[in-house]
Amino acid sequence: MELNNVFLDRAMEFAGEAKKDKTTAIKTKRIVGSWNLEPGNVQFSAVLEHSSGKTLVEADAPPFLGGNGQKPDPVQYCLFGLAACFAQTFASVAAEKGVKLTGLSVAAENKVNLSAALGLGSEPPIESVKISIIASGADKSKLSEIEGLARERCPGVYCLTHPIKLETELKTE
Repeated sequence: MELNNVFLDRAMEFAGEAKKDKTTAIKTKRIVGSWNLEPGNVQFSAVLEHSSGKTLVEADAPPFLGGNGQKPDPVQYCLFGLAACFAQTFASVAAEKGVKLTGLSVAAENKVNLSAALGLGSEPPIESVKISIIASGADKSKLSEIEGLARERCPGVYCLTHPIKLETELKTE
């Protein structure tokens, strides 16, 4: 059964497998990208592999940070990932609850303080992120319930609201 462009049968089957064996719910995500050293070209690119193929994704700093501004900057991709993850979680929770959405729009925004990146201070680069949702298809109380569950379940929200251990590893050629 499909509802809100979410294939519930697949999701429920996966949830059932994970209920029997929680290790089934653990997935590794990885990208490998390259910095382009040729002047005038997009600065960073990566090929993202997914179930039905591969997608080239490119990022470029804005001109005031030394890029060409030819593609979205890395923070825009972070916001895109957050908005897409939240929308997917919201639509999935609505489908689980049997709510047929008639519209869903998600915006993610922040203000970036580049002082630290420029070596001019130690202020936090981002102090807050705001997610705005416009949803229709149910009454406000039901959509608020779905919003709360989406906020609790969304991996993107978790990444922003919980410390996550970060490791870096430098290899030289």
